[in-house]
Amino acid sequence: MNSNVLIESFAEFARSKNIDRPTMMSILEEVFRTMIRKRYTDDANFDVIINVDKGDLEIYRNREIVDDNSEDIWDHDKIPLAEAQKIEPDYEVGEQVAEEVKLEDFGRRAVLMARQTLIQRVKDLERDNLYQAYKDQVGEVVVGEVYQVWSREALILDKDENELVLPKGEQIPKDRYRKGDTVRAVVHRVEVINGTPKIIISRAAPAFLERLMEQEVPEIYDGLITIKNIVREPGERAKVAVESYDDRIDPVGACVGMKGSRIHAVVRELENENIDIINYTNNLELYIARALSPAKIGSMKINEQTGRVSVFLKPDQVSLAIGRGGANIKLASRLVGMEIDVFREAEDFEEDIALDEFTDEIEGWVIEELKKIGLDTGRAVLAVNKEDLVRRTELEEETVEELFRVIHNEFEEHDEEGQVEEQNSGAAQ
Repeated sequence: MNSNVLIESFAEFARSKNIDRPTMMSILEEVFRTMIRKRYTDDANFDVIINVDKGDLEIYRNREIVDDNSEDIWDHDKIPLAEAQKIEPDYEVGEQVAEEVKLEDFGRRAVLMARQTLIQRVKDLERDNLYQAYKDQVGEVVVGEVYQVWSREALILDKDENELVLPKGEQIPKDRYRKGDTVRAVVHRVEVINGTPKIIISRAAPAFLERLMEQEVPEIYDGLITIKNIVREPGERAKVAVESYDDRIDPVGACVGMKGSRIHAVVRELENENIDIINYTNNLELYIARALSPAKIGSMKINEQTGRVSVFLKPDQVSLAIGRGGANIKLASRLVGMEIDVFREAEDFEEDIALDEFTDEIEGWVIEELKKIGLDTGRAVLAVNKEDLVRRTELEEETVEELFRVIHNEFEEHDEEGQVEEQNSGAAQ
């Protein structure tokens, strides 16, 4: 392989990888100087001249002529007179010799090694450029095209044909992709695996919702409204706490838009994810009440030391507060940073039974587990959703089922006894 073929093939490869000319020249010179050092030990007295456009390469070895008997004849930048005169008979001691070294002089193996080194250097540079480019884009939205879909992830190509990975866990559950589909996502993180950067993108991260809202709500982009916190159950529900720095701007209204025009665009992108926009406040009690929207709170007890909140609601509001699958209360807890326990307000006419009276049928450790989350009566237990009770305690689902059965039976027997007493009392009169 001659120098023209080597340089032209490298230049074409480098251009296909968007490597600029100065960088290309630098790589070429460094590779050739490495070849020189391997053969001649030192490259300080060599000139390497490259013309990328024409594919020309010229390498000159510069040495000073010394007497044949001089002690310096073994220096890398010295040449004995007798050897210099083989190049040009008129040379004399003290003159400089510029001897051209052909690429072929290095041997076929060295040239092939240089070619592989050039390609590898470009690939390394390409990987480094990709890492640097995306490292600074973490949290920003990118648009790509689906190239391949597997069971655990999808491969996305950006506009420069760079590979981005969208894992299943970072997708919205309702997402269904086919090759050629356009995907919008946020750059979640950049990992380096065996020297190769791996760009992980996400549609499930709170940052994706935040960027979408910035695009749709000019007041957020301009900094007039700030997003204080975002929590999501991707594809199902999200809660966004916003605050305005301008008293004339209603942050919730600005985010929703006229007839929901602004928020609808975001909802469509997120596969109809239900988004609650909440007005942020430093008043913790009010903030918790807003976080549990659309449920209306009766009263609450906040224990900042344990980080728990006991919220009391009317029976028809309990299911609204908990939400489908417990989504609403989970998001509200994450939004305010406290564990929220929901209780049904006891009706005036309803009699209650302390859990300590169930010791014959309910084990003591189960009663203690219930007391840990503020449940100390039968009706307080029945006011909590079964799934929510499993989530908030160490109890198994079968144990909770048995617990509800025992308490229900006790209240039914209690009600029947009350009815009998009323009947007996009426008969006596």
